[in-house]
Amino acid sequence: MRAMVLEHGGPGAQLQALDRPVPAPMGQDVLLRVLACGVCRTDLHLLDGELPAHRRPVVPGHEIVGAVVAVGAGVNNLRIGARVGVPWLAGSCGACAYCCSGRENLCDAARFTGYDRDGGYAEYVLADARYCLPLPDSHDDVHAAPLLCAGLIGYRAYAMTGAARRLGIYGFGAAGHIVAQLALAQGREVYAFTRDGDMRTQRFARSLGAAWAGASTGPAPVALDAAILFAPDGALVPLALAACAKGGTVVCAGIHMSDMPAMPYSLLWGERSVRSVANLTRADGLAFMALAERFNLKTAPLAYPLLQANEALADLRAGRFDGAAVLVPSLRP
Repeated sequence: MRAMVLEHGGPGAQLQALDRPVPAPMGQDVLLRVLACGVCRTDLHLLDGELPAHRRPVVPGHEIVGAVVAVGAGVNNLRIGARVGVPWLAGSCGACAYCCSGRENLCDAARFTGYDRDGGYAEYVLADARYCLPLPDSHDDVHAAPLLCAGLIGYRAYAMTGAARRLGIYGFGAAGHIVAQLALAQGREVYAFTRDGDMRTQRFARSLGAAWAGASTGPAPVALDAAILFAPDGALVPLALAACAKGGTVVCAGIHMSDMPAMPYSLLWGERSVRSVANLTRADGLAFMALAERFNLKTAPLAYPLLQANEALADLRAGRFDGAAVLVPSLRP
């Protein structure tokens, strides 16, 4: 099989196209033929060496839509031919205090797809059947892929904003455009904050129903009840706090973010709070996929052949598209 492999991370790192044997599933694993795999900003952090290396070489990719082609001896919940999704969370210990309290996303022994285990930038991938997710029938393979991280992490971040009526979204990319639709469907107001001068993304946000779209470095047009930061820029935290009314919450949704600058206590005062999102749980997956089906949440995918993974990552880094990039192994360059 063909796979796009990261051998050494760091600035300027590129994936290598390699031929690898198709793995055989054992135990609780299933073998999936990859139908589509989303390209996530976390993959960029992995390439750039901004995340500590867990495994080298490794195949990135954790927004996988796949078809089951073989099952391990211990699998009893999936059958050959089933279409499933594989998210970032690849496994957890199941016995620690976090796992036993419904917080498997915080498990110290958690394993992650495309980081600890080979991911979906390949024609085939192994996944633990217990951590695979059902996918909404309303979404085809390419449109379903972004739901598996952009959608899921966005959903977990959105849930942390509680009943916020006016929601700010800083960084209106793969996650932002999905969360905005969910918030609007549930009667919230959405305010989109983008890079300075990014008129294309601002138009995209307004086309989805955002009440306002403008530069993230400028003032908010109204006092926000909550804000979600998808952009990995710590300098946005004090700006988002300043945009929030008293009692507001700022949720940092990325796995990596640059350092936050020193800021005055007055930005936190008034019972404002800053929270982070760490990974996801299977319960998040089940709840969100049901909402994606119920509200027919749209994704805006741009399909690339598997062997053009480096081009997709470069385009993501440069902000050359709205929505999400998706690798499709069946496409040919």
